[in-house]
Amino acid sequence: MDFIFAQSQSIQGGGILSFLPFLLIMVILYFFMLRPQAKKQKEKELMITNLGKGDKVITIGGIVGTISSFKEKGKLVIIKVDSNTMLTFNKSSVAGLFGKTSEEDLK
Repeated sequence: MDFIFAQSQSIQGGGILSFLPFLLIMVILYFFMLRPQAKKQKEKELMITNLGKGDKVITIGGIVGTISSFKEKGKLVIIKVDSNTMLTFNKSSVAGLFGKTSEEDLK
């Protein structure tokens, strides 16, 4: 009878400790993956809201040009590519300011 009681006590004590590695993995995942990604997304949203006329930008597709104006309450951006070409893009398709954009931002 003592043998059965000893086994049930060891099983109960191990239950709480078995969640510790899982919790540790979740904390590591948050600090090394989720938090930096959220920070980068906030920086990009701030950059997009602060875009202005005359800014030299690069789109997600790799097109480089200068913002000439905005349409539809700022949702669309008209980018001047050269002296004869104006392209209209959704504001969210701007990857960043030219010269400050990495390869990773273009993906």
